[in-house]
Amino acid sequence: MSAALPTSSREWHLVARPHGWPKAEDFALREAPVTAPGEGRILVRNLHFSVDPYMRGRMNDVKSYAPPFKLDHPMEGGAVGEVIASNAEGIAVGDHVLHGLGWREYADVPAEHAVKVDPALAPLSAYLGVLGMTGLTAYAGLFEVASFKAGDAVFVSGAAGAVGSQVGQMAKIKGASRVIGSAGSDDKVKLLVEEYGFDAAFNYKNGPVAEQLREAAPDGIDVYFDNVGGEHLEAALSSLNVHGRATICGMIAQYNDTEPAPGPRNLALVIGKRLRLQGMLVGDHAALQPQFVQEVAGWLASGELKYSETFVEGIENGFDAFLGLMRGENTGKMIVSLA
Repeated sequence: MSAALPTSSREWHLVARPHGWPKAEDFALREAPVTAPGEGRILVRNLHFSVDPYMRGRMNDVKSYAPPFKLDHPMEGGAVGEVIASNAEGIAVGDHVLHGLGWREYADVPAEHAVKVDPALAPLSAYLGVLGMTGLTAYAGLFEVASFKAGDAVFVSGAAGAVGSQVGQMAKIKGASRVIGSAGSDDKVKLLVEEYGFDAAFNYKNGPVAEQLREAAPDGIDVYFDNVGGEHLEAALSSLNVHGRATICGMIAQYNDTEPAPGPRNLALVIGKRLRLQGMLVGDHAALQPQFVQEVAGWLASGELKYSETFVEGIENGFDAFLGLMRGENTGKMIVSLA
């Protein structure tokens, strides 16, 4: 155990189910007491926590792959921090760990749900993004779900986000013939081409996605990595070549809709082109983790893989960070920093 512990911790609670876009009054920042960890548990001072698009779905009271957030309870999500008290074998005060109890300053974590991370290998925030769940999502979604092979032409929507930017670069490293990305601002488009090495990119707000995609990929695409859904998915179905594959990772364009989104009107193309559309959840691909960390750490060390992070400072700005993420105000991984 360690010296004097803090007496209280601020934490974000969901207090009402959002209808459409989340509003400030749906959330509350509350104080909770901090106590010494029980048997097999550790107390972590969170240094960074993650806000992610999937969290919007957990705010709804619907049956899904993850249980909904409980009202008047702290929300959850990836976090990385320093152990300040330990009552568990194998984890010492001063160790740094990755765990799932974000949205709060201090977390009382079962030791078996914490993973030790090395701040010497990469900055701690990287374990929430490029070396964490988002990086593994990109890696598994491209190589395992979409069955990527050298020579494929790849289109990524939401390409300046934490997952999309990694997908495009990984495809280039592994021999894609062409990588195209879409993003929501001219600055992000410039970043994709100049910093991340995409062959082409476009701002989806500048005109119909289908037209811009045809121009960027005149010979069609073989793989589509979908983070957006809606108009992007419809455009990709038109541009996919015979035996094309699509990984359906996210549909952020529809998360705050209160009416059903119109489906792609050209789904019949799936038949003639013999397309494969497969949904993915990163939890199904945990077996890839060791291979992923080894390969991606190598790409980071060599400078082949670059990543961006958008930091919002202070727990009091946690809700604003989440709303900013839903509006596309981040470049790369959106992180709330408490350091």
